[in-house]
Amino acid sequence: MTVTVLPIYETDFRPDASLGKIMNERLRIAAADLQDIHLQHLNAIGQRSDDVVVYVSYNPKYKIRWRVVNDVPEEIEDFVTQICGKLGYIQWKTAAINVFKGIE
Repeated sequence: MTVTVLPIYETDFRPDASLGKIMNERLRIAAADLQDIHLQHLNAIGQRSDDVVVYVSYNPKYKIRWRVVNDVPEEIEDFVTQICGKLGYIQWKTAAINVFKGIE
């Protein structure tokens, strides 16, 4: 199984430029660690053509939030939920998936 964790830098709020730079770097590192360390166990599960894609971003209270954006078995989503919970990340609740603002 291929694991991909993508940091989503666009948020519903606008932090100051200097804070935004620090937040983006922290989010990039968190996404890389989640993919390469914490979810590495998933690489050995399933077929090579299977994949799980996780988005990470910030909520307005500067907490890292996450969500699985593709269709995966319940066991895989439960594993991601468990790992992200241990890391203190919160589940990203939204009615729609892949909703991004276009260039305004």
